[in-house]
Formats: sequence, structure tokens, C-alpha cells
Amino acid sequence: MLRFLDSIPYPMLIIAALFLLLAPFRPMPHVLEKLTMLKEGILRKPIDIFDLCFHLLPTILLVLKVIRDKTK
Repeated sequence: MLRFLDSIPYPMLIIAALFLLLAPFRPMPHVLEKLTMLKEGILRKPIDIFDLCFHLLPTILLVLKVIRDKTK
């Protein structure tokens, strides 16, 4: 898995992370909506949990790649 993470270029990860964090642009980004639902304790549907994970995946990969590069 770490070789896979090393093979992903930073620009592609940054663009994907920004796009999925902000999508859809109106009326409210899904990540913000799902995190609000999580805070309120109403994030229970499997599709909502999957949606949150899907929108956060590029950001999580970007953070892991930065941490991996800093520890090399």
C-alpha cells in the first residue's frame, strides 16, 4: 500500500481533496453537512457514512502521504 501512496503525485491528490471536500458547491458541501450530522448524532444511514468516507478519502490519503514523506 505504501508504494501505491508513493506513486500518487501531489498535485493530483491536492486537486482531488479540494474538489471532494467542496463538492457539491451549493447549497452546502457534503463534508460539512455530514460532519454536522455526526456532531448532532444523526449520521446513522449507511449511505451517509459511505458518503462522508468517500468525500474524505483523498484528504486522508494526502495527509498520509505528507506524513510518510516527512518521516523518510
